[in-house]
Amino acid sequence: MRIVLDTNCLLHAVSNRSKYHCILTALQQGRYMLCCSNDILLEYEELLTRFYPKSIVEHILGFIFYSPNTMVITPFFKWNLIISDPDDNKFVDCALNSGANFIVTNDRHFNILKKVDFPNINIVDIDTFKKIIVPEI
Repeated sequence: MRIVLDTNCLLHAVSNRSKYHCILTALQQGRYMLCCSNDILLEYEELLTRFYPKSIVEHILGFIFYSPNTMVITPFFKWNLIISDPDDNKFVDCALNSGANFIVTNDRHFNILKKVDFPNINIVDIDTFKKIIVPEI
């Protein structure tokens, strides 16, 4: 399974005290493939540095970038489907160019994609994705 993880969800998953930390643990265990572009990685870095010290940010980004379960792609086509927040299009472009199964986000700007017939992009929130990768016993 391939996913694109919106920055808001990454921020929720970083702390090992977070109920969403299992998302990063599942990445480490190879339960899914994380698809990123350089633009996404730069946004991750920018927002992580607002909340965490540089050494932690470098560790997180290194973990993501060098993980065998991360695919860094270069989108060759820009769809520009999200007009209300064009900066979010980098996640859509990454998902479409990498063949991702989901974009994991809590951002309401992505809801417009549910109304688009083509291309088909599946959007799930962080709670739904957590249930997918860590099913309840």
